[in-house]
Amino acid sequence: MSDLDTTSGSLNWELELRRKRLMFRCWHRGTQEIDLIFGSFTESAGGRLSTAQLGRFEALLDCDDIDLFDWVTGRSSPPPAYDHDVMHLLRCFCVRRKG
Repeated sequence: MSDLDTTSGSLNWELELRRKRLMFRCWHRGTQEIDLIFGSFTESAGGRLSTAQLGRFEALLDCDDIDLFDWVTGRSSPPPAYDHDVMHLLRCFCVRRKG
């Protein structure tokens, strides 16, 4: 195995570990509603998020559950710092689930 292969493997492992931690955080938020929305979203789309999107998603998890619920369900608009592609994906996910 070359140095490049080793580095790539390490990066893949780190990314996979990051995704697993994110999954845990999403299913253990504190409110059942957000656990269900964020946990299900992560199971469905988490593997397709880019590293930049993962960073934006992780930043959302630092927000209050009540605010998050209002933002993703469309009850209120998120502040500009959180009104990004990942928020749009979450909102679309919620709409599709309501179906």
